[in-house]
Amino acid sequence: MVQLKKQIYAEYIQDRHGIAPEGPITDFLTREQGQILLGGQANLNRLANRHGAPLEVVYTPQITTQVERMRTWAEEARQISEYTGTFLYAYATKANFAAEAVATALAAGVHYETSAAADVMIAQRLWRQGTLPKGRLIFCHGSKEPNYLAAIRELRSDGCETITPVLDDLNELEDLITCPHTMQFGVRERAAGNRDGRHPGQDRFGLSGAEITRAAEMIAASRHRLVLYHAMIGSQVEDEAHFLNTLRDSVVGYCRLRQQVPTLRYFNFGGGVPTSGYRLGFEFDYVGFLTRLMRVIRDTCTEYDVPMPDLVGEFGRYTVATHSVFLLEVGAVKSGQPGEPDWYLVNGSLMVSLPDSILVEGQEFVIVPLNGWDRPVRPVRLAGRRTCDSDDVYPRPDQPPLMLPDIGEGLVLAICGVGAYQQMISGRGGAHHCLSPEPARVVFSQVEGRLQSRYVPQQDQATIMRLLGYPPQQQPVPLRIAPSAPVPISLGAMAARRRMRERVARAR
Repeated sequence: MVQLKKQIYAEYIQDRHGIAPEGPITDFLTREQGQILLGGQANLNRLANRHGAPLEVVYTPQITTQVERMRTWAEEARQISEYTGTFLYAYATKANFAAEAVATALAAGVHYETSAAADVMIAQRLWRQGTLPKGRLIFCHGSKEPNYLAAIRELRSDGCETITPVLDDLNELEDLITCPHTMQFGVRERAAGNRDGRHPGQDRFGLSGAEITRAAEMIAASRHRLVLYHAMIGSQVEDEAHFLNTLRDSVVGYCRLRQQVPTLRYFNFGGGVPTSGYRLGFEFDYVGFLTRLMRVIRDTCTEYDVPMPDLVGEFGRYTVATHSVFLLEVGAVKSGQPGEPDWYLVNGSLMVSLPDSILVEGQEFVIVPLNGWDRPVRPVRLAGRRTCDSDDVYPRPDQPPLMLPDIGEGLVLAICGVGAYQQMISGRGGAHHCLSPEPARVVFSQVEGRLQSRYVPQQDQATIMRLLGYPPQQQPVPLRIAPSAPVPISLGAMAARRRMRERVARAR
């Protein structure tokens, strides 16, 4: 009987996703001479060999690449659409608060978006240091508790004229309107949050039309200015037509308000611009989307006889999702139930490393093997060995299995798209589910034109225990024993001792 040749992984990924064995895998990942590179520079195979897995690899220059790409696309769209307003790129810092991520984004020229009091405190620190330049806008979103309002007031009192609280409730305005320093405000439109029912939860944010009118009246009667209109529809919105159709009514809302408020100058379409970090074969026409959005705004402004606004986009996932990957190694293979794929058990926790996999319905991540591209492919499911939890699996039970090389133990996987939200939700430096320690990290940064790396060891067990209230145990101090004179050992004696150990081992 002739045995049919099994498809190898390199053939599978080319047939399924159109990805050649050598060259680009995504717009942030490439394969060259059998090695997987992040950002064209960080060799993941070499790092796995040197440091082992689990390992997080952080390549901050990818953030700069993302920002520069979007600004280039926006300028191209502006030229095509003959849009006279400017384009402003803001980083939604809640996606990743890590100092290296925020500093890199700011160095690339982004404006700043906050979502909580602690976020404003970070902004104030960076503003005082000069890391957050004085000309950059600071947009303050979300429902504002007293400490959030106090942080906004303090930063404005510090001399920061560009801080812009975006009102989520009228009581926020009642508090901030008493600020003795002139402040610029934004309003968030509530209707955009779930206009067609496809983004549940978003509709809890923002002001109704009547509340926006009331806010505009209150601000007009004060020393302050209303400068921004904000509409946010959702996250990772890949349906371009839906994105644009949802924003059309918001553009009309901006124009009508602009007729009454001459200080209004920014239209902020929020976040939602998708990233390539979650699906192989991802495609999105960024230039086309921005061109069509600018044309909608241009034409609507002409209809209402108001000037075109400066256009603000807030980019969280898009900015940072692809700059970081987790490397996990398959430590064991466990057979699946009859008719079901086998389990690849990895030396980490998927639900700790990828909380979105259990929180966000249908959430995917790009997963690429570092080795085994020349081995037959097989359907498998991943499970975390470091928790005893039925939810610690990927993909979810209702999703198709992964197709990965038939290596099993020793296969190393790069899990991509983890630079946004995953550690912010799971937490960094804390005690995690089943006390799974955080992996070692290698952080690459561009310093004065040179690529530098920094190694951060794996979280140690003693730190975790202290966080949970278990003091470190006192270890007995060993007695000091005076060293004896060294006894020369012949090779024959060493061989005899080795044979003795082998006999004892066999006897056991």
